[in-house]
Amino acid sequence: MNASYPDHRLRAAVFLDKDGTLLADVPHNVEPARMRFAPGAAAALRVLAGSGLPLHVVSNQPGVAFGYFSEAALDKVRRRLALMFAQCGATLTGFHCCPHHEDGAVARYARRCGCRKPAPGLLLAAAWAHRLHLQSSWMIGDILDDVEAGHAAGCRSILVNCGGETQWCFTPARIPDAIVPNLEQAALHVVRNVANARSRLSLHADETMVARRGCDV
Repeated sequence: MNASYPDHRLRAAVFLDKDGTLLADVPHNVEPARMRFAPGAAAALRVLAGSGLPLHVVSNQPGVAFGYFSEAALDKVRRRLALMFAQCGATLTGFHCCPHHEDGAVARYARRCGCRKPAPGLLLAAAWAHRLHLQSSWMIGDILDDVEAGHAAGCRSILVNCGGETQWCFTPARIPDAIVPNLEQAALHVVRNVANARSRLSLHADETMVARRGCDV
């Protein structure tokens, strides 16, 4: 499949890390009343809502593996997030969480997996379920594990440099396509790039139509 002119049956999307990127980072929180937007996040959702791109949250939730809360408790988080999105005029298309950690205390979840970021499993599963074109999609997060997960899935990745990343261990897969100070700036970057891509696609379609008409003369 051509990454520049994707199959129109598939859609580009935006993948958002939750804690530290979308929400203020409260470790292992599943209480809806304590969920607050990170700086710039509400404005970012308003920007992204105007793009028409599906919005998917992808989040490591090792608190399940450590026994801090149940996997079922994450449904309260999903419902609250959906409401917070709606209040910004946006739609939460998907909420995807990894409950695993290899050092976990709950045997069912205490293992290495392919879905815990920086592995790309959450993004790949979302793409399969929602028919997403990953090469046209974006991953936005506040640590380089998010960047790596996005690149491993085939997406472009943006790092929100708001203090979440402290180790800065770079490899080629962990070099962001852009670094911004908050989620609003990430959203604006995505929207600009999507608009440019759509313009190129429209121009390509016009050129193809002209060429075909020339052949019919």
